[in-house]
Amino acid sequence: MASVKKLFSLDENIVKELDIVAAALHKSQKEVVEAALDYYFDYTDGIVADKITQDIKSGKMKTYDSKDVYRELGIEL
Repeated sequence: MASVKKLFSLDENIVKELDIVAAALHKSQKEVVEAALDYYFDYTDGIVADKITQDIKSGKMKTYDSKDVYRELGIEL
């Protein structure tokens, strides 16, 4: 996967903890941040899925039958 540079500021306490965790795990700060974000995104995937389910049940979000979508798009299966 390609790397992309990002520049952002972090709270001083977060930086101190990042230093400690990276040193304790013998990993680079980049590796720790990537692992933390990966974990966070996995966690929030569940939250988003629950929100979508709630929106469908409450009628805020509409679903469509796949056959109707394929037909509308001219896709034959």
